[in-house]
Amino acid sequence: MTAPAAPRTTSVFPPGSLVRARGREWVVLPGGEANLLLLRPLGGTDDEVAGVLPALEPVEPATFPPPDATDLGDAASARLLRSALRLGFRSSGGPFRSLAGLAVTPRSYQLVPLLMALRMDTVRLLIADGVGIGKTIEAGLIVTELLAQGSTDRFTVLCSPALAQQWKAELAEKFALDATLVLASTAGRLERDLPAGESLFEHHPYTIVSTDFIKAARRRDEFLRACPDLVVVDEAHTCVADDDAGRAGAAAQQRQALLTSLAADPDRHLLLMTATPHSGKTSAFRALLALLDPALADLPEDLSGPARRRDRERIARHLVQRQRADIRAYLDETTSFPDRLTAEEHYRLTPTYRALFDDVLAYARDSVHDTRGGAVAQRVRWWSVLALLRALASSPAAAVATLLNRSGVADADSVAEADALGQAGVLDLSDATSTDGADTSPGAQLDPVRARLLALAADAKKLHGKADDAKLANGMKIVKELLDGGDAVVVFCRYIATATYLAAALRADRRFAGVEVEAVTGEQPPDDRAVRVAGLADRSAGTNRRVLVATDCLSEGINLQNHFTAVVHYDLSWNPTRHEQREGRVDRFGQTAPAVKAVTYFGADNPIDSLVLDVLLRRHDAIRKDTGVSVPVPADSDVVLSAVLEGLLAAGAAPDQLELEGVGEAARADLLARWTSAAEREKRSRSLYAQEQIRPEEVGREVQAIRGSLGGPAEVAEFTLSTLAALRAPAHRDGDHYLAPTAGLPPALRSQLGVSGGELRLAETLPAPPEMAVLTRTDPTVETLARYVLDTALDPIGVDEADRPARRCGVMVTDAADVRTVLLLVRYRLHLTLPGRTGPRPQVAEEARIVGFTGTPTDPTWLDDDQVAAQLAARPVANYPRDLAAADLRRLTARLDGLTAHLTEVGETLAADLLASHRRVREAAGSTGNLVRRGLTVTAQRPADILGVYLHLPAARA
Repeated sequence: MTAPAAPRTTSVFPPGSLVRARGREWVVLPGGEANLLLLRPLGGTDDEVAGVLPALEPVEPATFPPPDATDLGDAASARLLRSALRLGFRSSGGPFRSLAGLAVTPRSYQLVPLLMALRMDTVRLLIADGVGIGKTIEAGLIVTELLAQGSTDRFTVLCSPALAQQWKAELAEKFALDATLVLASTAGRLERDLPAGESLFEHHPYTIVSTDFIKAARRRDEFLRACPDLVVVDEAHTCVADDDAGRAGAAAQQRQALLTSLAADPDRHLLLMTATPHSGKTSAFRALLALLDPALADLPEDLSGPARRRDRERIARHLVQRQRADIRAYLDETTSFPDRLTAEEHYRLTPTYRALFDDVLAYARDSVHDTRGGAVAQRVRWWSVLALLRALASSPAAAVATLLNRSGVADADSVAEADALGQAGVLDLSDATSTDGADTSPGAQLDPVRARLLALAADAKKLHGKADDAKLANGMKIVKELLDGGDAVVVFCRYIATATYLAAALRADRRFAGVEVEAVTGEQPPDDRAVRVAGLADRSAGTNRRVLVATDCLSEGINLQNHFTAVVHYDLSWNPTRHEQREGRVDRFGQTAPAVKAVTYFGADNPIDSLVLDVLLRRHDAIRKDTGVSVPVPADSDVVLSAVLEGLLAAGAAPDQLELEGVGEAARADLLARWTSAAEREKRSRSLYAQEQIRPEEVGREVQAIRGSLGGPAEVAEFTLSTLAALRAPAHRDGDHYLAPTAGLPPALRSQLGVSGGELRLAETLPAPPEMAVLTRTDPTVETLARYVLDTALDPIGVDEADRPARRCGVMVTDAADVRTVLLLVRYRLHLTLPGRTGPRPQVAEEARIVGFTGTPTDPTWLDDDQVAAQLAARPVANYPRDLAAADLRRLTARLDGLTAHLTEVGETLAADLLASHRRVREAAGSTGNLVRRGLTVTAQRPADILGVYLHLPAARA
């Protein structure tokens, strides 16, 4: 018996070395200690990393064996081996190490924030791209890259509870990051399962946290103590507060206090995300910037001119802000966003509904002109009746619910606070927590005439149905026309009662037979909302016959572009930004329809709708068209209130006498002037802070090289389908996905896939139902197939020949070769030392290369890249006797040692190119050079591994 090898220390096995232990080959990883080796199986994944103690079990140096000349395959088996190798890589050696592990191929413009991050020791960025451009992908790229490069090992995403499930799904599907949800509904269970003395945020390295849950003082201190050193903040504009917001701004003040404490740690990476960084207020924008760099809080409002160039550059280092027009054509890519086709549709009140409107309006005027209780009480009553009028304009159901249950926010202490509370609950301010239809106006119980309210509620209840509710009747007609035109429709309502009422009417109408209808409101927890949307899409798969009726709980929540192509604003929002957010759920990056429809629906003789449409929505659209930017209504002015007040509750005016012309002209002119000024400031800021120092075209070749070395979506699909076919599981298309029978697969592979029979379902793209595999390189099914193909090719011991789809050798007779040509599939292991805040970080990466030559191993003529590419595209034209093929390969493989010098030279060139690539990226991103000088190195491990040898013979001489 052979004695076990003597124990070795880690110094004998530097990172990147190939060793043999436990009956297989491993690659030594950095991070081990004096007597502990961290090992990853050769060709394996990071999930299979093991720690080995050389003092207790033998670890020996290993060399990769050359291919066996008898291990013959055809051209297809050679392609499978190459694809399995490329798809198995999870860390590239290039400057963007995380791209190998992504299930999404980022657009070039989405790499700009990543380039900005790479130049910073501590990443502090405000990503303020417009709605639907892909901020989540941009933030995810930075998170995964910082993890891949070892700059952080934990992260937290702070967001609203409504967005938490969306974040979890995006991180899992696109970035293979399994984050834990920390919400009011989950925190108790998570804490009960913690080991003694360990924080929730120490135990779970990746977390998605409700900002409002964690901001409370009793939670905040523990979070600050154990918070990861990478924090992403979604909807960051909600985390800055106005000084005079009173109790209505208390939540924003708590959020700002939390973020200020997080930003106080100079070593914490901080990514802020928002589509509305200004929110109409320069002070709010400065407060956001101050979280990234305190010095930015003190800059003047006007930063134009040469004297302020350095200040502009300082902001530009931390801010990226683009709209669709800026990135539609970017570098060598054109990003297709759908055209938005807008339309206005209207209805007119029925006589019975109009009579109720008159009665409620009379009650509203009486309440507003009631002077009891002083100015504060009068202001409170004003907001309360305004909320009632909004509900009545929405639907009879919303009117009944509001009239019968008018409880909500406590009384205000001042007129200013009454206005702040009222604006938050009634005007749909974008930075206010959505009330989702509840009447939270101040003083909702001040009304002493309860009998009058009950009578109005009884009258409203009688108006349910199409006969008396013209809005419902015509709204259903609009939805039907969109469905008949091939659109899947989302209908947005402000009130829960209206959404429920409309959905019930659609389901009960025979014209909608065969149409799937679902209602999603704030009554359902965020997780349930996502399940309902997915269920609706699944039930109507293969057809667009689906309608989703939703409240504004979805206007900033689940992305809907994969399932819907039209939006109907059943209730007008009193904030144009909310309309943008609603439409942005469907009209966004990833929408495959060439156009999406947006229908604004209003009452032609409804005074509320008429004023809101004229004063707010049409003004917003006009400003956006004139200036090219979209900004919120200036929230620091009461002109919106004044304009609506003068028109709606003018003393003695009947509803049919409310004319827009001459009503509140001064207030409306003031509003328009302020709004236009805010838009112009926003437009100037985009040019002032343009990312001119970011020249991504300088690193475009590195991005393309990495994508080429890893294999794109087409190669993933071809590899997966070819492998299944070679293993007796041919897939066939079934609608928008593939089905493959699994009964014929090798038992070992079935076990690894976790299937025992039936069919494997394969979706082409994300998103996909949970039970489906996806044809992306990071999908567990694709990973398992790639690992199985590679393992059985490199270590065939005990594997039935019929269960080995890839081969390490092959001979092909082809028209692509004029002379005998040899191709070698070579794997290089690379040592990278990357700069970091705490010093250099050693890492190991793998790269695959195809090299080729004509002649003999002792006197080769090496092919250039174009010649190699031509050989890779070669196809066989004739058979070649197996015994002759084996003899030819035996002579060839016996002389591979003669190629070592050239393969080493290729490795050194590869390492030098990668080093230059890392430097170029950092320099292109504006680096001053300090990162480059901090020990950035790339070297190739020797010897390179020859995985495959393939001989191409010219057809004329075969």
